[in-house]
This record gives sequence, C-alpha cells and structure tokens, in this order.
Amino acid sequence: MPVDAPQETLFQRHRHLGIDRAVIVQASCHGTDNAAMMGALKAGEDRYRGVAVVADDITDHQLADMHAVGVRGVRFNFVKRLGGGKPLDVYRRILAKIKSFGWHLIVYFDAEDLEELTPFLESIEVPVVVDHMGVVPVEQGLDSTAFKLLHRLLLGDEKFWVKISCPERLSKTGPPYFDVDPITLKLLESVPDRVLWGTDWPHPNMKTHIPDDGQLVDRIMRICDTSALRQKVLIDNPTRLYWTD
Repeated sequence: MPVDAPQETLFQRHRHLGIDRAVIVQASCHGTDNAAMMGALKAGEDRYRGVAVVADDITDHQLADMHAVGVRGVRFNFVKRLGGGKPLDVYRRILAKIKSFGWHLIVYFDAEDLEELTPFLESIEVPVVVDHMGVVPVEQGLDSTAFKLLHRLLLGDEKFWVKISCPERLSKTGPPYFDVDPITLKLLESVPDRVLWGTDWPHPNMKTHIPDDGQLVDRIMRICDTSALRQKVLIDNPTRLYWTD
C-alpha cells in the first residue's frame, strides 16, 4: 500500500520543478480502476495526458471516455512479482481495441524476460514504449545480454521507444546515479527521436531510498548535454506521442 499521492501534490511538484506538461501513468496498485488518473487529467486539462491499465473486456465506449479526457495509451505489466504476466491472448485483445484510437503501448518487464517476450513485442502493430530502460542490469554495462536485446529492438523497428526513467531503481551506487549514465547515454545516442523522460513520482516500492525529484530533474543537464537534445527529449518527442491527435 503506497503512501498517499494526491493530484494536488503532483501539480504543486510540477509547478516547483518547472514542468508545464506531463503524462500520468496508471499505478499498478490501482489495478484497472483508472478513476484517480482520469480525475487528475480532467483537473489538469490539456496540460496532462494519461496511460491506463485496462482489462480485455473493456468496451469501445469506455475507451472513448478515456480518450476524451486525455488517455493516449495502455500499460502492460509483465513483472511477475507485481502480478503481471497474463496470457498473451489477453493482451492481444486489448491491443485490437486500442488500435483504432491511435493509442500506444507501454511495457514493463524484468530484463531476464525480454528474450522470451521479443516475438510478441515485434508482432505488435502500435508504438511500443519500453519502460525504465528495460530494467537492464547497469552493473553489466553495454555488453550485457539484456542491453543488447533492448538495443536491437530499438534499432530494428521505429515503432519501439524507450523511457529513460528510474535511474534510482537501476543504480547500484545510489544518488546521483552516475553508474546508470553509460546505458542512458547510449540510448540517447542511438534513438534520440524515440526517447522519453520521467521521474516515476511518487516512487512506489522503493526499498533503499526515496529519490529527490529535483535531483532527477537536474540529471537532465548531465545526460542531455545540448539544448537540441533536451528539446527532443523533453518537448518534441512527448508532443509527437501524446499531444498530436
């Protein structure tokens, strides 16, 4: 049971950090009850977009209601310890329903499961965002099997995007997460037009520490060391995926 994280706190945090627009991703702890996420989208108006978690029996009418308030994608959680990993036919039925809305998919998985999931991911016909850098083991570096698989996916098909979020979950050395930089920089170098950034606030299930969101924002200046790259990652890329209907 995570701590309370009301929309008012989120909006205040964004104002303080200078974030004008953001995407709210449905938290796993809420399951398929997207009411809190949709309420925040309504309160935030056009400044916010959403990613939902839905069941395979969701109706077109329910999807249309979500689209109207700003939902633009769904998230599939394959992490077994978080209750993920349903039969693939369940996910295929959901994908068939969201395709006509122009939505995309976010996938969250453990790195060791990527090889098994690759054929399914390659068969998907909507854009696919890989969450949290594929949770690759940063201590193994760019030569790890997990990173090579992720890198091959991104280079092999332009439908694949990647989110350079959660260095706090991947790091073995802790703040300011320097050990995650080689992975992040390689992803930025390889597919700069298909990279998204996020803070993962309010950081559920963190066992070691609660990261400083200001420090996560400051990290942008290190990993995106030119104004052109910051423009892509913070503005152009999310605009293309979330604000272009």
